[in-house]
Amino acid sequence: MKLRRIAAKCVDLRQERPTAYVRLTEIKELPRNPAHHGTMLEQSLLLTDLYELSMLEAYAAHGMAETAVFELFVRNLPPGRGFLMAAGLEQAVEFLEAMRFTPDELAWLLASGMFSSGFLDGLKDLRFTGDVDALPEGTVFFPNEPVLRVTAPLPQAQLVETRLLNLVHFQTVIASKAARMVLAAPGKQLVDFGLRRAHGAEAGLLAARASYLAGFSSTATVLASRDFGIPVVGTMAHSFVQAHDDEATAFERFARVRPKALTLLIDTYDTERGAAIVAGLAPRLAAQGITIGAVRLDSGDLASHAHAVRAILDVAGLQAIRIFASGGLDEHSLLALCRGGAPIDGFGVGTSLTTSADAPALDCAYKLQEYAGRPRRKRSEGKATWPGRKQVYRRYTAHGTIAADVVALLDEATDGEALLQPAMRDGKRVPGFPGLMEARIRAAGALAQLPDTLRRLEPADVPVEISRGIRQLAAQADRAATPDHAL
Repeated sequence: MKLRRIAAKCVDLRQERPTAYVRLTEIKELPRNPAHHGTMLEQSLLLTDLYELSMLEAYAAHGMAETAVFELFVRNLPPGRGFLMAAGLEQAVEFLEAMRFTPDELAWLLASGMFSSGFLDGLKDLRFTGDVDALPEGTVFFPNEPVLRVTAPLPQAQLVETRLLNLVHFQTVIASKAARMVLAAPGKQLVDFGLRRAHGAEAGLLAARASYLAGFSSTATVLASRDFGIPVVGTMAHSFVQAHDDEATAFERFARVRPKALTLLIDTYDTERGAAIVAGLAPRLAAQGITIGAVRLDSGDLASHAHAVRAILDVAGLQAIRIFASGGLDEHSLLALCRGGAPIDGFGVGTSLTTSADAPALDCAYKLQEYAGRPRRKRSEGKATWPGRKQVYRRYTAHGTIAADVVALLDEATDGEALLQPAMRDGKRVPGFPGLMEARIRAAGALAQLPDTLRRLEPADVPVEISRGIRQLAAQADRAATPDHAL
């Protein structure tokens, strides 16, 4: 299905929440800054496993540089999950385009004594010259489906394994988690609050990107706004209130300095008392042209507090003030709050998002499927692979929801929508390579195409068929395999 069709079918996120969208502070939707983009991401080719370099030296010693095909896929879904969402392709492509060893890196490798000088001399001009086909970011996928395929000379395709897995795996984990939260809280504003709990700076930055891709409205991470153009929002901290002798003074001082899209944190001492202070302060601020946009709850029984706060504000005629909640939320608590009718207009989600606490890792692999024109197959117990260059074909029900997927060989005639698309050719990204906003549109459309059970976060399996052609190729590869010579 073309991107236009996906965009036409998906629901515009802001139209979906015309009254519930809470602007916590001034949102500046700045264009992405190419000059700054990626400055937090490590591009060094030393950010890899030692065995990648060891294999390169062995390949070089034996002249093994013919075309190889590697595919990145996930073997199994984590418990309780019914789907995954592809993310991280843009950063993977940026890494491949910039791939090279610097003189300092080669000098360090030489000084380490781990590799021969002749081998290291051969790395001076190493660049990625191959092709990449991949699921566009925002695509929903299932086990054993290629997410990304690299076709390149063997040393190039081998060397990039670790970093490609690192980049695609992490953002896919976070986007998949965020997508579940989007489904759990339809029509609500969702904000990434997770930088401070992320496992490092790069993880926090990429989590902001992946969650926005999946349907979050904004992030609290300022650098994500500069680098990716994501709307950045923020409220205030309990420490600001604590630094004052009383809440009313703290609220008023904050309002005077940050009057646009003002949000006040009211649970530092007593949530309902904080709401009453806001109700008393609002008319005075309004007379000065300052409007309180929202109040934030960050502790306790959020549903109970939200009902009480809503009543206090409504009695004071402040129906326009929205309620925003945070504090240990995940998709299950979001689902409970929304289904229970809690009058909460938006949520900030931190730890459970940026660590994907219940499923922090996927059974993800990057395996050789073809070399020198011959199919290659791993047959390890429990980790066998399907050989050959593959495509994923998606079939839909009459209602436009996903019915089943078929994994087939590239030259195998198969019905359905072909999901893997060209991303790079001859080491360069293809013209029209989709950016973050296009991925966000695709993600919204993909979630709309999920079967109802998966949209409700209920256990369900979408059938994934391995084609007859792949099975025949696997049998052929098995017959061609010869046992090792006895020592």
